[in-house]
Amino acid sequence: MNKRLLCLFVVIISFSCEQDKGPKQKQHQIKSATWSAEVAPIILKNCTPCHRPGESGAFDLLNYRDAFRKGKLIKFVTQTKYMPPWPADPSYSHFVGERALSDSDIELIKLWVDGGMPRGDSTSEPQAPKFYKGSYFRKPDLVIKPQKAVEIRGNGQDVFLIMKFPYEIPRDTIIDFVEFVPHHRKLVHHVNGHLVSYDSKRTFNYFSGEVIHSDTRSQLVEVYSGMHVPYTDKMEPHFPTLTPNVVYYLPGYLPPSYPPELGGYRMRKNGMFLLNNIHYGPSNSDLRDSSYINVFYRKQPVQRVITEVQMGTFGISPIEPEFVIPANEIKTFHTQSQLPKTISLLSVNPHMHLIGKSFWAFVLKANGDTIPLIEIKKWDFRWQYYYTFKHPVKLERGSIIHVYGTYDNTNKNPNNPFHPPQSITQGNGVESMKTSEEMFQFIFTYVNYKKGDEEIDLEGK
Repeated sequence: MNKRLLCLFVVIISFSCEQDKGPKQKQHQIKSATWSAEVAPIILKNCTPCHRPGESGAFDLLNYRDAFRKGKLIKFVTQTKYMPPWPADPSYSHFVGERALSDSDIELIKLWVDGGMPRGDSTSEPQAPKFYKGSYFRKPDLVIKPQKAVEIRGNGQDVFLIMKFPYEIPRDTIIDFVEFVPHHRKLVHHVNGHLVSYDSKRTFNYFSGEVIHSDTRSQLVEVYSGMHVPYTDKMEPHFPTLTPNVVYYLPGYLPPSYPPELGGYRMRKNGMFLLNNIHYGPSNSDLRDSSYINVFYRKQPVQRVITEVQMGTFGISPIEPEFVIPANEIKTFHTQSQLPKTISLLSVNPHMHLIGKSFWAFVLKANGDTIPLIEIKKWDFRWQYYYTFKHPVKLERGSIIHVYGTYDNTNKNPNNPFHPPQSITQGNGVESMKTSEEMFQFIFTYVNYKKGDEEIDLEGK
């Protein structure tokens, strides 16, 4: 080989080595991810709000020591996208407070764990936010404790109750939102509650009477009378003003807080929160539950009232075909509703029970175009959010909301409450709310449309 060819060969080899060296160096830098610089911001933002004392996380993730102890588990649940819990498909639609990690975040966590979970510079690492103990959000303006604890028997049966949480405050005010705080998070399945307001010019004794009563869809007047909900004078109306669905709870649910021009509730100085249904799932041991209610005020008056609509089970639209899931079958159901007016859609809440498999909702416009609402490819009974859009979604009059739900009533579904599988329906009345029965619901909230609603930032608050 002559000198010229030899030199050219050496140059080519050297250039090739330099080209290989670049990516390797870059890869080495990624492998050196530390808690302080790369991983802590991810964990503290996406995991700590739930993984802290008093919240739903099974263990704390407040600092390096907490994360180091659970490092391999954190890697597993993020690699499989089991955590953080966000059932909605982020590639289909986006919502306020999305918890889905990016691929780069997931990879950083993996590299950190595989690299021995180094801490890095502890003097510069971010610290966990300061949280208020007793609320997911902040210090509430009013805390209403139960008048007495609920006694739950360990007989493995569902329990449905009606409860009242009376209060008295110095003056009338405006509620921004209400937070129900469960004492036993794994036991409380759902809560629906109303705000009852009394006219101070009339007579009442709502602090006395029954506090807890078994739920029944019959003889409610007698039940409420025994709980001393009505006025004690003989004037009409006999019952005080009721604002429906002010209190709401499902596993993973966070009450939405809207900008000042949307929502809010008028709260009289005399009143109660009447939980028309609180559902405790089956327990194998005797327990005492002392769940409570946090109330958050706002200064602005109510300007635009929010309306809630329920489709499917107990709702405005029929389910097709008949809502029966035969044993050993996977079956899909559909419900639809045409909008009688133009609205600004704010939030959506899909609801199924244990054998739910997937959920899909979209809007079909009059011109044939579609608007994606939500898709949950893998239903998880433990996480049932109220999904709030980042901006109100304009839905024009005549548009049709389509909802599809698929259920897996086979032995391959590990959540199936029956082995061998049995035919499952939505039951009758309260019975349909049992975890072993099923529901197919799509709940959404809206305000009547005004020009410019699409620009309102629902995430900024």
